[in-house]
Amino acid sequence: MQTFWPSLLLSVTLTASASQSMAGETRARQILDRFEHANQWRDHVMVAAHRAGSMQAGKTLYAENSLAAVEGSIAIGAEIVEVDIRRSKDGAFIVMHDSWLDRTTTCKGEVIHHTLAELKRCRLVIEGTHAVTNETVSTLREMLMATRDRILINLDNKLEVGDLPGMIAVARDLGMAEQVIVKENLWNQNRISTVKAAMTAAGGGFQFMPIIADDAVHDAGFASTVDHVFAPRAIELINWRAGAETLTETGGPLFSTRMRAEAVRGDWHIWADTYAIVNKPGGFLAGGRGDELAVQASLPREAWGFWADRGATIIQTDEPKAAIGWLAANGYRVPYAGTGERIEPAATASIN
Repeated sequence: MQTFWPSLLLSVTLTASASQSMAGETRARQILDRFEHANQWRDHVMVAAHRAGSMQAGKTLYAENSLAAVEGSIAIGAEIVEVDIRRSKDGAFIVMHDSWLDRTTTCKGEVIHHTLAELKRCRLVIEGTHAVTNETVSTLREMLMATRDRILINLDNKLEVGDLPGMIAVARDLGMAEQVIVKENLWNQNRISTVKAAMTAAGGGFQFMPIIADDAVHDAGFASTVDHVFAPRAIELINWRAGAETLTETGGPLFSTRMRAEAVRGDWHIWADTYAIVNKPGGFLAGGRGDELAVQASLPREAWGFWADRGATIIQTDEPKAAIGWLAANGYRVPYAGTGERIEPAATASIN
C-alpha cells in the first residue's frame, strides 16, 4: 500500500499480536478481525458498499437497499454493506432510504403511513431504468439473515438515536450483534452524552462508529474525546464540499497528520465516504474527490487513492466493484484466507 504515515507514527508500538485467519472462520469473522484491529491492517483498505451496493460504472444495477444488491456486494468481495433503517406504521424496522416510497418502489406515500403488510406488497424498482424487480421491501431481520456470517452490515439510522437499541435487539436475537455497525453524528459534548446513553441502553457486543464532519468540527482533538468515551474501531470523517469549491488538496481539517496519529493511538480505522448524495455532486462528502471523479472522469487515484493516502482504511462508495478492483491492482488490498495469497497483517502501524 502506498499510504505514507508521518514519521512520528513510527514510534507507535503495537501490543496486539497479528491474528491469523483460520480455515474454519467465516468470511464475516475474518472481516471483523480486520475491522477490530486497525493497526494490524493499515496496508488494507476495506470497502463498504453504499445502500447495499446497487451501482456499477455509474449505472444502477440492482435496486438500492435490496437483497440482490447485498448478494452482488458479497460476490465482488466488499467487506461491509450499508443499509438504511426506518419503521413501518405498525413499528417494524424496515430497510428503506427515503421517507417516501415513490422513488424506489412501486408504491407511493410516506413509509410511516404504511403497515408492514402493506409495504410487503411494494416491489423494489431499479432507479434509472425503472425496471420493477420481484423483490419487496425487506425487514431488518430479513436483511440481517441475508448477511449472516458473510459480511458486516452498517445500519444507517434514519430514525432517532433512541431507536438504535431496538435495532441492536433484532441483531442480538439472531446472534448477529457482532456483525452490526451502527453510527451517529457527533459534534459537541451534549451530543456525545445523548448518544452514549443510547449505546449504554443497547448493551454491548456490537460496533458503534461515530461520524465527525468538518462543517461542525475542525480539530482532530475532538476525535480523541470521542475515542475516550466510545473506544470505537472506526470513525467516519466527512470533508464537506460546497458546489463551487475546487477539489480539496489536503482533505480538510479532519484528514490531518494529527488525525492519523490519533487513529493509530486509538487503534481505529479512518472511514471516508466517496458516494454521491441525491441531487448533490458526487464528491460532496469527499471534498470533490468522490466516485464521479474516480469512474466518470477515470481518475481513481485522485479519489480513492487520495483518501487512502491520507489514512483512510475504509472507503464507503457507490462503486464497490470498481473501487475494489483499483485498490487491489494498486497495492491497497491484502487477500483474505482461502485465496492462496499472503494474508499476514502489517507488522507496524507505519506503512511504507
